[in-house]
Parts: sequence; C-alpha cells; structure tokens
Amino acid sequence: MSTVRKTITLTDQQNDWVKSRIACGDFTNDSEYFRDLIRRDQARNAELERLRAALAEGEQSGISNRTPQEIRQAAKAK
Repeated sequence: MSTVRKTITLTDQQNDWVKSRIACGDFTNDSEYFRDLIRRDQARNAELERLRAALAEGEQSGISNRTPQEIRQAAKAK
C-alpha cells in the first residue's frame, strides 16, 4: 500500500487535543490518530449509505396491508 503525504492546519486547541490523545497512549503519533478518524468516518458513511438504501427499499415497497400491531409483533419476532 502506498502512502501520500498531506499537510493540514489545526488551531492551537485542535493541536492540543491531538497531542493529549497521543500523550494518554491512545495513539502513538499524529498520523495514527488521523488515520483512525478517517477509518471511523468511512465506517459511519458506509452505515449511513446502508440506512439510506434500506429507507429507499422501504419507500419503494409500497404501503403495507398489516396493522401497526402486526408490524410491531413481526419486528419483535426478529
């Protein structure tokens, strides 16, 4: 896997936050911290896309003939 060098600008407060995360042992350096943030953002976006797809599928499925009680019972059974 190749790497690309990036330059970013942080406020003093943001820089202090990153340094505190490294100092408490959660990360070994700035790059590790930012890669973790990117991985979390990617996972969050993937989950949002999954939810959007499920919502679209639900909207396209039409109106249910079941009663609200039947829908709740089916959800509980899952």
